[in-house]
Amino acid sequence: MKAYIFPGQGAQFTGMGKDLYDNSAEAKDLFEKANDILGFRITDIMFTGTEEELKQTKVTQPAIFLHSVILAKVLGHSFKPDMVAGHSLGEFSALVAAGALSFEDGLRLVSIRANAMQKACEIQPSTMAAILGLDDYTVEDVCQMISDVVVPANYNCPGQLVISGTIAGVDKACAMLTERGAKRALKLNVGGAFHSPLMESARMELEKAIDATTINEPICSIYQNIDAKPYKDPKSIRHNLIEQLTGAVRWTQTIEKMLHDGATSFTEVGPGNILQGLVKKVDRSIETNSASIA
Repeated sequence: MKAYIFPGQGAQFTGMGKDLYDNSAEAKDLFEKANDILGFRITDIMFTGTEEELKQTKVTQPAIFLHSVILAKVLGHSFKPDMVAGHSLGEFSALVAAGALSFEDGLRLVSIRANAMQKACEIQPSTMAAILGLDDYTVEDVCQMISDVVVPANYNCPGQLVISGTIAGVDKACAMLTERGAKRALKLNVGGAFHSPLMESARMELEKAIDATTINEPICSIYQNIDAKPYKDPKSIRHNLIEQLTGAVRWTQTIEKMLHDGATSFTEVGPGNILQGLVKKVDRSIETNSASIA
């Protein structure tokens, strides 16, 4: 069974999507439509912008979404997923690619999400850190012991869990986890505490937008971040999409569940190959590749 996976924030690079724009009339039309919807020429930043410009959350999230979704559309009939999943932001790309959301609605939601997250970051300074070389239980246990806000946010692969919270909470957790034997406790260069309770204001804003958006039954099951289970029911998909912003991304569990359910290959749709590396950390023998129009 073919699984298609869609990356989240961090996969961006200058020049992303330019090959699609230059080589496909359909892709060019969709990119120009995106410029109109967003009210600024995101293509200019994607193709020739600086790393700093591309790193702004309000740019990064729509840029990665557009690269993934337009690539999936240009693949046409060769895009035949038996199952899909997306990492954080990538869940929106997966839903559009699988027909649950329209291109326009997906882009609007991603733009609202990015701006709402940016605002939440400005309300309270906060951060994230990658904890390497410890089991999940130890990280969860330490987070629960700290009175400041700090929670497991991204279960990326075995031995790699990202925590998220207030600066004080993350600093305390990093110190304690290093004492517990973490190989590294690396603070990340991010705008704030994504996938934590500190995103509650963004979740409330996104909830209104998602509730006003039509969600259809996708062409295949989508394995959602919040609990790593497969869904096709629009009501469940809607609920899980809202909860995702303050809940953890259970990527390790998602890949394990997809493998359990019969996935034999994973194709990453979008910029970079970060997710392929994470899949290999779960099961080194599984076939992975990047989607390509070449």
